[in-house]
Amino acid sequence: MLNDDLLPIVKFASNQDNEKPMIKIAIFASGNGSNAQRIIEYFQSSRSIRVAMVLSNNPDAPVLERSRKLGVPAEVFSRVEFYETDKIPAILRKNGISFLILAGFLWLVPGNLLKTFSGKIINIHPALLPKYGGKGMYGMKVHQAVIESGDKESGISIHTVNEKYDEGQILFQAKCSVESGDTAETLAMKIHELEHQYFPKVIEEEVLGNRQ
Repeated sequence: MLNDDLLPIVKFASNQDNEKPMIKIAIFASGNGSNAQRIIEYFQSSRSIRVAMVLSNNPDAPVLERSRKLGVPAEVFSRVEFYETDKIPAILRKNGISFLILAGFLWLVPGNLLKTFSGKIINIHPALLPKYGGKGMYGMKVHQAVIESGDKESGISIHTVNEKYDEGQILFQAKCSVESGDTAETLAMKIHELEHQYFPKVIEEEVLGNRQ
């Protein structure tokens, strides 16, 4: 018969044995980085997922300073390194990265990353795909196109990434209204609110759902 004093110790050991390793994700971003910051902050208290690094193709991107202030290492790479070498996949493997998150990243993802992280690259687009997607459609260009079209709603699309811009499987969409007095700037504010509200949660659901 077990001594009652030992029961808490036995239970604690069992919980420790069942703990799964932390899933590490990397964020790719080209600009300001408000979404990246929101994602980093969201997972700071998580026991399952951690943002392990931020990578950017822009050495002057504010996202680099945002990530460093939050204690997340940042890496800058060139077009040649991204498209003509295996430097980036090697860095990601070295850091134990399982998922890639594109948060305002403007370059098309090359084949070596698509192969290494098949089905595990997630992007967010500031419109309701398939409308207003494709090469050159990003940021304020998207919002301006929506305003000029006279559409009564816009929103966000979170999707997996393939070899074409904005054509991966849609995982989630959220909508907002476009009022008669809206400008590209005011619409952008509405879209940012949706991004910050939903993107981290969808990432969490997708990452944990794909856990091996």
